[in-house]
Amino acid sequence: MDSPMCLVENADGELHVVPGAIKYLMGLNQKVVVVSVVGLYRTGKSYLMNKLAGKRKGFALGATIQSKTKGIWMWCVPHPEKRDHTLVLLDTEGLGDVEKGDSKNDAWIFSLAILLSSTLVYNSRGTIDNQAVENLQYVSELTERIKVNSSSAASSSHDDEEGGDAQFVQFFPNFVWAIRDFTLLLEIDGRNVTEDEYLEHSLELRKGGGKKNLMYNLPRECIRNYFPSRKCFVFPTPTTPANMPHLDSMDEAGLCGSFRKVADTFCCFIFQESRTKTVKGGHNVTGRMLGHLVNTYVETIAKGSVPCLENAVLAMAQIENQAAVDEGQVVYQRGMEEVKALFPVDMGQISAHHLRSDHQATQAFMKRSFKDENGDFLKALAVAIAKHYADLLIQNEDASEKKCAALLEKLSAPMAQKIKEGIYTTPGGYELYCNHHDNMVAQYRAEPDKGVGAEEILEQFLREKSLEKNSILQADKKLTENEKRIYEEKERSAVLEQEKKAAEEKRLEMERTMEDDRRSKDEKLKQMEEKMKEEMKQQERDFHRALECKVQEQKDLLEKGHKEKADLMRQEIEEFKKSNTPGKDGGGFLESTVMPVLRFGLDAANTFFQYKLMRGAFMK
Repeated sequence: MDSPMCLVENADGELHVVPGAIKYLMGLNQKVVVVSVVGLYRTGKSYLMNKLAGKRKGFALGATIQSKTKGIWMWCVPHPEKRDHTLVLLDTEGLGDVEKGDSKNDAWIFSLAILLSSTLVYNSRGTIDNQAVENLQYVSELTERIKVNSSSAASSSHDDEEGGDAQFVQFFPNFVWAIRDFTLLLEIDGRNVTEDEYLEHSLELRKGGGKKNLMYNLPRECIRNYFPSRKCFVFPTPTTPANMPHLDSMDEAGLCGSFRKVADTFCCFIFQESRTKTVKGGHNVTGRMLGHLVNTYVETIAKGSVPCLENAVLAMAQIENQAAVDEGQVVYQRGMEEVKALFPVDMGQISAHHLRSDHQATQAFMKRSFKDENGDFLKALAVAIAKHYADLLIQNEDASEKKCAALLEKLSAPMAQKIKEGIYTTPGGYELYCNHHDNMVAQYRAEPDKGVGAEEILEQFLREKSLEKNSILQADKKLTENEKRIYEEKERSAVLEQEKKAAEEKRLEMERTMEDDRRSKDEKLKQMEEKMKEEMKQQERDFHRALECKVQEQKDLLEKGHKEKADLMRQEIEEFKKSNTPGKDGGGFLESTVMPVLRFGLDAANTFFQYKLMRGAFMK
């Protein structure tokens, strides 16, 4: 993307997605790292985003008192450090714009930034004083504007979320506070402190009750609870006041050296520490999936409802999983085109192509699908592949039958001409007919690449020719009646033998088809099990990361003497542990619950030889 584009338009106090931006995201299949910047208008947010993009110009900086950015603007650039990742930069409309006059609109912009981000950068100016913290008032409203579970989406009570704030911690972005035009010394009580220590000192809670303390603590508690992973950067003034209006056109060398140093450190931190965007369940988000999320969240907000992480993921999963089924079918069909062009082929060839294409199709499905917990979409793919393979098997048989029938017609043509000429009606003609007949059958068997119907078509041909052969036998005056009976018995044995060969051919085809069915099913189960185990590992990583953050927060509260709040935090941690038990037994849960259900479904779905039976392919 050469330049930023508007992703979410804010017109007359209403939010709308921009179709062109969504279309761009839908074509982006790489995983994404999403960095959003929020903050008061005219505080230099856009400069930071241009810096992250590695460009001097891009997001509009503006040099007047009017806010330049409206809604949410997006810039997608290759991630400088993560291979096969796209860095998505979201520059949000400035909070507190006096021309807007709608704090509810600000709150939704802020909520969207959180819902879409891997890292949230809060940009402010001057110092972290009480006013700067209170400007983050929207943090205290998050539980009113974002729900984790669908069961609580209709309720405004935060208590409905089992595990409390810890549920949010799993899915919320990292928090970076960028303080611009910082001119003070980093000292507290006469000692030098780091930027992070300065932030933590500013977020310390006051002891005691009372309305004043409660109001003071509320935004700080919310920041601590929702964003336990916190980082701070203090930026000195980049240039002289006279040059500030021309910041976007200034050369980097013209900026203050200390400012450039902090800006470079800030960018390195964002590039290295910002995680791949994930959603509830630990699933990595691609650009396409991000497009679905933007659509879902903005549509929900437009309807006056509360965005729910679980509902958004379920809606996205339905779309993505169906697309994964479609993609898997395309991969399978494309993989079978090569062997289809060679029809007729033997069972070994078509089987080998089928298993390879089926494996590739399943891989393509697994790469794109997620949250297919009952394997319904995998079963749908199995059914589609089964039907297509059954059709190909029948097409291959039809091609084999046509080729074999044409070959027999060609090989038997000289004998048919001899019959017209009466050559076989003379004494000794039956023996001559048998020699020609046996030679013709030998030629037929020697012909390569006849496909899977060779013995069956030969059996039908010999049965049709048995009357002709018998009439020649009966007309041969050279043979005695006893010799004729011997030849008749020999002919019946030959026909029966050919029937056995045709039946054996069908039996082997059926066995190979059933073996393909079994291997295909086992392959799908194996890939699904590996995928689900990896998803569980990701969920456990998210859970433990959130748990560690909350335990550290409880420890800090105890150290600062906030015993009552620490006890409440301990209770929340216990609830959080109880609500995150599904994956704790790892493979056992999969083996005892999920995989048997999936295996049963595939037993019913992935039996393509049944489709052949329905088509009568084994009943000819």
